[in-house]
Amino acid sequence: MPHPDPEQGPPPDPTTAVLADLRAEGEDLDRLVAGLDAARWAAATPAPRWSVAHQVAHLAWTDEAALLAATDPGAFAGHVARAAAAPDTFVDEAAEAGAAAPPAALLARWRAARERLHHALAAAPPGTRVPWYGPDMSVASMATARLMETWAHGRDVADALGAVRPPTARLRHVARIGVRARDHAFAVRGLPPPAAPFRVELAAPDDAGTTWAYGPRDAPQRVTGPALDFCLLVTRRAHRADLAVRAEGPDADRWLDLAQAFAGPPGPGRRPAGEAR
Repeated sequence: MPHPDPEQGPPPDPTTAVLADLRAEGEDLDRLVAGLDAARWAAATPAPRWSVAHQVAHLAWTDEAALLAATDPGAFAGHVARAAAAPDTFVDEAAEAGAAAPPAALLARWRAARERLHHALAAAPPGTRVPWYGPDMSVASMATARLMETWAHGRDVADALGAVRPPTARLRHVARIGVRARDHAFAVRGLPPPAAPFRVELAAPDDAGTTWAYGPRDAPQRVTGPALDFCLLVTRRAHRADLAVRAEGPDADRWLDLAQAFAGPPGPGRRPAGEAR
């Protein structure tokens, strides 16, 4: 086995890397909304009844929830109990309350939440498990989940504003969590997960022809396509019919109808382009 080059130092810590990408993802979205006037904050996004302000309020609220989970698990357990008592309304109610704040105050709240969360996760001892609405997660997994959600809601904001956010290599985190959440997508619908792993091969958003691959090379069932399209699929930001993601095998094909990268119920998803909301 080759030894690492001592002049290059040790390989980067994966938690440090994903925290840096999470910060960059938040800063990208921050630049998109920071200069908006009140009318643009009120612009409707593809999520029914949610404006740009609702999207940012949701990110602030979930960053605060993640901070609570990382710093006070007992208090977070109480938060989860309150959420469980109103499973169909607590997310929308929190977004509605946050969106009612003046834009400057909402933006300041989100900035403070994500900065405090960054420091809390960076300071967590090795091996820390962070509770969440589903299973507990490692610090790196929590950061990945926050990046996934920031990117997904950022996509809604960009769509509302008619802006284009070019895909970046940070999508590898979203793709990875989407692949890892395969069995959850079946379980949350009361379906047994497929017995065998799939091979997933995604074209990375670069000019070098990079492929992000997951699962055994010889898996009989496969999923292929652009990484951006796969990420839009697993975050349920676009309908499968509008994406260039393809499946080989009946279980893989079924997965593309169910895929989701997040905990909790799947929601209605997006309709095909051109179909009325």
